[in-house]
Amino acid sequence: MRRCVLFLTTLIVINTIFLPTVSAESNTLPSIESEAAIIMEAESGQILYKKNAASQMYPASLTKIITAIYAIENADLNDMVTISSNASAKNIEGTTVFLEKGEKVRLEKLIKGLLINSGNDAGVAIAEYVSGSEEQFSEDINDYLENVIGVEHTHLKNPHGLFDPEHVTTAEDLAKVTKYAMKNETFAEIFGTKEMEWDGKAWDTTLITHHKLLKGEIPYENITGGKNGFVHESGYTLTTTAENEDLSLIVITLKSNDSNGAYEDTINLLNYGFDHYKTSYIAEDTSFTLEGDKYTTPEKLAYTQPLNNEIDKQVTTNGELVIVNEDEEVIHSFKLKKMDSKEDKLPNVSDNENIESQDGVQLNYTSLGQLFVVSSLILMVIGYFYRKIK
Repeated sequence: MRRCVLFLTTLIVINTIFLPTVSAESNTLPSIESEAAIIMEAESGQILYKKNAASQMYPASLTKIITAIYAIENADLNDMVTISSNASAKNIEGTTVFLEKGEKVRLEKLIKGLLINSGNDAGVAIAEYVSGSEEQFSEDINDYLENVIGVEHTHLKNPHGLFDPEHVTTAEDLAKVTKYAMKNETFAEIFGTKEMEWDGKAWDTTLITHHKLLKGEIPYENITGGKNGFVHESGYTLTTTAENEDLSLIVITLKSNDSNGAYEDTINLLNYGFDHYKTSYIAEDTSFTLEGDKYTTPEKLAYTQPLNNEIDKQVTTNGELVIVNEDEEVIHSFKLKKMDSKEDKLPNVSDNENIESQDGVQLNYTSLGQLFVVSSLILMVIGYFYRKIK
């Protein structure tokens, strides 16, 4: 009996000390009706939530994000574009900015008409000007997507997103494209524009973004940009960017059954990201030591971590900096630059605070100290109860 009591006491103590603490919020994932969705942190590139994010779907007018950044990077925005018959509004389906054949429009203005008013005619005019034809534009932009941005599951057949069975992308690819595009100041400014004056040959008006969160029709703080889309085959699609002092979020939702549902999903995803995560930074030229070798960060590094969750920075024998959470899960990794001996004058983060484990990952002395204290407490408790029982 005494041995049984001793065993149970020991078991309770061990479980009490080592039981992981999980906040009530940590497992609260958003309920999403859209068929595919993703949250990406724009600075770190980390994916915070995904649903069918690798499934190929029809993007509709989210295509225009890709057309816009391609044109910005591959043509002079001050160039004057002469509108062809093929690009005139009367020959284009869907939303237009009422371009007329022979009209001359500055390229930057066409890009604004493309993103703010979702002008399909502006998309055709841009494609023809940048690549010579829509067909050549399709080849050029697919090459750009693969070799410049680095996405592999997107294939575009046109510059505007009108339905074509071979015109597909994924939520993850769109998030990567948006992350890439938002680094361009010109794109970011246009993407975040709520309205602009349009003085066209056939249309004199004020263009107002169709994205309800961006224009404030649905109130939400910190929105920095957005594009919506719809064709029957794609359902309702949305790209939204937002930021606060801790995070810069990109949210993609694809194939919602109705417009309100797409916005509800987007708001739920934004709330989830802002409520559960923050992004931290490691300065450029921060150095780390491992077995006498010194490594340095080649640039400013960003990583995103759950709120109220301690992280540990570990260096591996192949020169990688690994960010590990409380559950010893890798949340991000970076390739470090190995320093020459003559570069050793940089300030060192961990010259004597870490030791090498058998698998080549640095372990923190603080963690070992905590383990020693916990072990000592267990032995003391066991000894106390043993003496009482004895």
